[in-house]
Amino acid sequence: MKKIFYTLSLSAALMLGTAVNHVHAAEAITESATKETTMSEAEKEAAIAKMKLRVEEIKAMDKSTLSKSERKALRKELRDMNKEARALGAGGVYLSVAAIVIIILVLILIL
Repeated sequence: MKKIFYTLSLSAALMLGTAVNHVHAAEAITESATKETTMSEAEKEAAIAKMKLRVEEIKAMDKSTLSKSERKALRKELRDMNKEARALGAGGVYLSVAAIVIIILVLILIL
C-alpha cells in the first residue's frame, strides 16, 4: 500500500512540475512575440545596434581576470542576446537538401 502511495505521489509531483514549466515557457514565448510585434523597424534596428555594441564590449574584455560565475553570466547574456536578435531578425528562408534536389528536377523537366 505504501509503495503504491509513494509511486502515485511521485508521479503527481512530476506531472505538476512539468506542467508549471510548460506554463512558464508559454508565457515567455507570448511575451517575446508581443514585444516583437509592437516594435517598429527603427526600434528593432536600434535594439540590434545596441546588442552589437554590447557584444563588442564583451569581446574587448579581459576575461582572464573574471571569476567562473562572472564568465558564466557573460555566456548566458550572450546566449540571451543571440536568441533575441534572431527573434528580431525573423530568420529567413531555409531550404533542405531534398527541397533543392526537387527544385532542380522540376527545372530540368520544365526546360
